[in-house]
Amino acid sequence: MEPIIFFVQQHISLIYIVILSVFLGIEVISRVPAVLHTPLMSGANAIHGVVIIGAIIVMGQAAADNYLALILGFLAVILGTLNVVGGFVVTDRMLEMFKGKKKS
Repeated sequence: MEPIIFFVQQHISLIYIVILSVFLGIEVISRVPAVLHTPLMSGANAIHGVVIIGAIIVMGQAAADNYLALILGFLAVILGTLNVVGGFVVTDRMLEMFKGKKKS
């Protein structure tokens, strides 16, 4: 329990920022009209490319015997890639809905 308390004391300002970000995100998303929700979410998924780059940087700087950092970095790359691909798939499907029907 003591390491957790020490960690919280060391990073209290970052914890405040994360909590404020959560409340701000909930407030912003709740005010977005339903029509714009899907385009914004697909765009936000595409932004997760930043997660992939950060995970690759963390994995590159981790020591070879630091298996926790390597496993977490690998999971972040996989999940970030799935999110980016999912965002593009949703965007593509949404854009298909706005195209006119072809006359044959």
